[in-house]
Amino acid sequence: MTVFKKLKKQSDYFNFNAPTAVEFFRDAADIGVAAAFGKRRMWNQMRMSPADLADVSAYTYTYLMNGSTPAANWTGLFNPGERVRLRFLSSGTQTFFDVRIPGLEMTVVHVDGQDIEPVTVDEFRCGPGETYDVIVSPKDETYTIFAQSLGRTGYARGTLATRRGLSAPVPAVDEPEWLTMADMMGSMAAGGAMAGMDHSKMNMGANKVHVRHASTEYGPSVDMRVDTPRTNLDDPGIGLRNNGRRVLTYADIHTPGQNPDPREPARDIELHLTGNMERYTWSLDGLEFGKSTPVHFPYGERLRVILHNDTMMTHPMHLHGMWSDVESADGEFLARRHTVSVQPAQRVSFLVTADALGRWAWHCHLLYHMDAGMFREVVVA
Repeated sequence: MTVFKKLKKQSDYFNFNAPTAVEFFRDAADIGVAAAFGKRRMWNQMRMSPADLADVSAYTYTYLMNGSTPAANWTGLFNPGERVRLRFLSSGTQTFFDVRIPGLEMTVVHVDGQDIEPVTVDEFRCGPGETYDVIVSPKDETYTIFAQSLGRTGYARGTLATRRGLSAPVPAVDEPEWLTMADMMGSMAAGGAMAGMDHSKMNMGANKVHVRHASTEYGPSVDMRVDTPRTNLDDPGIGLRNNGRRVLTYADIHTPGQNPDPREPARDIELHLTGNMERYTWSLDGLEFGKSTPVHFPYGERLRVILHNDTMMTHPMHLHGMWSDVESADGEFLARRHTVSVQPAQRVSFLVTADALGRWAWHCHLLYHMDAGMFREVVVA
């Protein structure tokens, strides 16, 4: 609660990666003085920071692996020549971790408690509440398990080794990247077209859906709205784009077989992920928990949920009690999940079968976002 009070007073209190004069002069040398000024003027006019990747950093938290600090070097033992299954559970309440094992490729076989078609990568992003199982085949005596925070302020670290007392080199934390205009404005910025677009329609699933903002989004709890969201699930996210490593994306994750419930959805429910960074308020459709009413799912119903992120932060959304069957932008079934991370200015849809009677929580898995109001009750009856 001490941390939360500081965020309420100054939302970037723990962010030491704000733009600096050195970066301005570097930009001026690369793109010219006028463009460098224009870049900063744009962000200042919006009263937003392009370095706003995470609310809380390593200046406050110590990142742990199985309860051990990086210096304590948690060690998992293996026998030479054997295959090893590693289960990563992201239990950091406010942190996305980017996980890799330098020198060792990982085959992802299990996500959120479900088998997936194996996919081999060098790195994956693990958000709060998500779980990933990987198979590795170590050849050397020792490897570093490296999990750096999305904000690039610190890391959790452990070791795979044939005996205790060994360690491998620990890589440097990557340089933090600025959010892009696509993270701010969605497909309008990503496509490079700033005018002449039909902002009212986009393709989501088999239907054209109208992007409309609820009247409750126009108020002090909301500081931005995205009219042309991205639907690309093959984007690994800020900090992982074009880094020279094979990075897992949501488009790579496929549950074997057909859609577990082949029924067409009876209706769509659309929720906008909203917030105001200066006030440090987080909400759904501009309404914090306590100001909102429950969402009702009739028992046995098959429905489509559309999550539309109107903020510049990634939100891992967790629906208790029911599975979320993530679909592509074309409406094809991809994977069964229990936590769905929605990137900035992104729109994601999934199908739900309301097969669990009762009252359920539906919330952002970032602790302070949930506490600040990004929470709804779902009633299945």
